[in-house]
Order: sequence, then C-alpha cells, then structure tokens
Amino acid sequence: MASTALTNMKNANASVSEDHEERELSGAEKASIILLALGDEHGGPIWSRLDDIEIKQVSISMSKLGGITPNMLDNLIIEFVSRLSSKGAVTGNFDSTERLLLSFLPQDRVNAIMEEIRGPAGRNMWEKLSNVQENVLANYLKNEYPQTVAVVLSKIKSDHAAKVLSIMPEDFGLEVINRMLSMEAVQKEVLEKVEQTLRVEFMSNLSTTQRRDAHEVMADIFNNFDRQTEARLLAALEEENRESAEKIKQLMFTFEDLSKLDSSGVQALLQNIEKDILALALKGANETIRTLFLDNMSQRAGAMLKEDMESMGPVRLRDVDEAQGSMVNMAKDLAARGEILIAKGNSDDELIY
Repeated sequence: MASTALTNMKNANASVSEDHEERELSGAEKASIILLALGDEHGGPIWSRLDDIEIKQVSISMSKLGGITPNMLDNLIIEFVSRLSSKGAVTGNFDSTERLLLSFLPQDRVNAIMEEIRGPAGRNMWEKLSNVQENVLANYLKNEYPQTVAVVLSKIKSDHAAKVLSIMPEDFGLEVINRMLSMEAVQKEVLEKVEQTLRVEFMSNLSTTQRRDAHEVMADIFNNFDRQTEARLLAALEEENRESAEKIKQLMFTFEDLSKLDSSGVQALLQNIEKDILALALKGANETIRTLFLDNMSQRAGAMLKEDMESMGPVRLRDVDEAQGSMVNMAKDLAARGEILIAKGNSDDELIY
C-alpha cells in the first residue's frame, strides 16, 4: 500500500516546484493530502467511512489545497508512515477532488458536496442566500421558528437581512429581532443543521420553484426589442406558431398597457419619471394615453409638457421607443413594489410585474 501511495503521489495531477512557500498544515489539509495521494483503490474505503460533514471538511480543504512542497510532503509522510519519505508532490484542486469523490460516492451526493464547496462563482450557502430575492426568502422563513430565522439573518448580508425583515409580519419580525439581540455564539452543530435544512428543503427546490414558463421569458425578451424588430419577429412567429405568438402577445407588457392605469397609478408614475423622458414618450403616444397623463397633471404642468413636445420638432422613432421603454420599466418597478396596479387583458384584477 505504501509503494502504491508513493506512485500516486508522483503521478498527481500537477507538479509543484521547490520554491513554493512552506506552511503549517491543518488536520484537514493533512488528511486531504494523504487521501489524494492514496487515490481510488486505497483511499475509497477510508472515504466511505466518513460522514457527510467530514467529507465536506476534507473536500473543502482538498479543493483549496494548492501546492505542497516535497519537504512538506516528506514531513507529512514521516508523520503518518514511520521512516517513509518522498521527493514527490501533490496538488489539490476542484477537478481532482470531484474525480476522487465520484470513484466511491453516487453522482447526486458528489454534486451536492461540490456545489457547496464551489457553488456558483464559489459562493457558500450564506452568500447564495444573500442573492435570493427577499420576498422568496421571507416567504420561506416566515414558517420557521424565530430562533432559526435569527440564525439565518445573522449570517447573510445585513442589507439583504433588512429587506427580508421588512417584508415579514411585524410581530414575527420583532420576535426575530429580539432573538438576534439576545443570541449568543451559535454552536457549530446547530449552524450545520440549519445549513443542511436550507440546502435540502430550500436551495435544492429554488431553481424548480422559480422556473418560469417559456412564453413568459420570451414575452420579456420581446418587451426589450425595438418596435420594428418586435413587429417583424411577431409576424414571423405568427406564421410558424400562431398559438405561441398569441400567448406571448397576451403576456407582453407594452407602453399601450399604461392606458389601463388608474389616476393614482398615473400620478405615481409621473412623480418617478424624468420630464424630458415623459415628453419624448408622449410625443409618440396615441391620443388616449397622452390625454390620460395630461388629465392627471395640473393645468400649468400640462401646458408646459405640451410646449416641450412641440418644441422638440421631429424626433426619431428609436428615441421615442427608448423613452417609452423607460416608462414601462418604471411602471414595472412600481408595480413590483406594490405602489401601482396595472390591469392587463380581460382581467381587471391581474397584476403585471
């Protein structure tokens, strides 16, 4: 077994030069070097005896190991195997870690471990949670114990925790705040249990629950086309697949849909849109929308807006499209914050975000 381990060490994925800086190795690093050197045949039985937490600790260490100098390796082998030394070296990285795990663990278990180690852009669980939409995270956490929520919010970014807390019911949020204020250092076992629960019950299902209908995705894409491209592609799609084209048109949120705003919605939009963008957008609007906005302005403000539109002279359609797109995006933002309601299609109660 010792000779095989030496062979594996010498044939490791990458060599390390003698000038690498030596350092003290932690217990997890020592274990990861030995297991990496032992390879599939001799390391597999050891890996299979580790529990998930131990596998995670060693895997994280292995993936971040980097270069190990021959002298460090010599000292480590002497520590583990009496009177045995080596001039080889090993390098641990994500790929070698994953290959080794796959040799004795099922694919789904390896995927879970590597996702936690590497994650999207290397993020850990708490960094991932800080990128989950606050309303989605708040909706999940409101069904948990206040103490659990306190632990979670204490670990994620403070600005995101503030957004999540602001959405929660006031009594529940206050209870969470009190728990956070009185919370002492969280035991490692408790924190790992919370992480495991979040990974299994929340993060693993997040991509499925957030998966959008293909027609909704395409409607958003069409919303961002300029007017000519939108008309051309919709016409072509109608010839190929009329049913899908109709679904997309029903889901699209266009400038013309602003005509369904009530007075309070129009006034909210007027307060949040720049005057030059408003003038340019309304210059290319139909009479219905133009009248709707002018009627919700003071007489003086309406007169000034008309003067601004007249003084512009001829304007490019592309510029009008951009201005109207800005108004549409602002309306979406206001609707998402619950400040305005936009009815669409035949349903007066349907919200467009």
